[in-house]
Amino acid sequence: MSQNEITMSRRGVIAGGAVGVAASALPAEAQTPPLDQRAAPPTMPVTLKVNGSTHRLDLDTRTTLLDALREHWKLTGTKKGCDHGQCGACTVLVDGRRINSCLSLAVMHDGDSITTIEGLGKPDDLHPMQAAFIKHDGYQCGYCTPGQICSAVAVLDEIKRGVPSHVQADIATAPAVTEMEIRERMSGNICRCGAYSNIIEAMRDFAGAKA
Repeated sequence: MSQNEITMSRRGVIAGGAVGVAASALPAEAQTPPLDQRAAPPTMPVTLKVNGSTHRLDLDTRTTLLDALREHWKLTGTKKGCDHGQCGACTVLVDGRRINSCLSLAVMHDGDSITTIEGLGKPDDLHPMQAAFIKHDGYQCGYCTPGQICSAVAVLDEIKRGVPSHVQADIATAPAVTEMEIRERMSGNICRCGAYSNIIEAMRDFAGAKA
């Protein structure tokens, strides 16, 4: 075999390999149907009582409660922060108890009563906790504030109901509205502005007013 024939053979192998790789990729791409021909995602009917009004929608079963509230009910007060349940910006009240709505599927709350920041108070009729946050400048940039306020309302209710925390020395006794208790219970709500001390003062002011 001549040197020229050997060279051509090597080139043929390389060219053939390249063609083979390209050909093997074509069927997968060709089999991907256009967007308008793909099967619709599974949906389920969901009924939620949001801020006192009952709503019923057919939702993609993968829709989070946060996205349902923001995208379908157009309640954009609840914020999407980390989308991993770490910052607390998406906190809402479900049957009176706080949850991170970005970690919970909407279909899990069929029939539940949901309260968002819009349901706590209105500009001309503020919830006392909202008024306390304004008084003590606990909101600053405001992005985390809806989750902070919803969580704050729930925290004081937890203390009132005697729900124990990690900082209680004796869980057999009723918890008190102390700075340590508030810091521990609000630790899941992150404020990048650093308004923590103001938030604590707002909560203690509100608790004193309620007492």
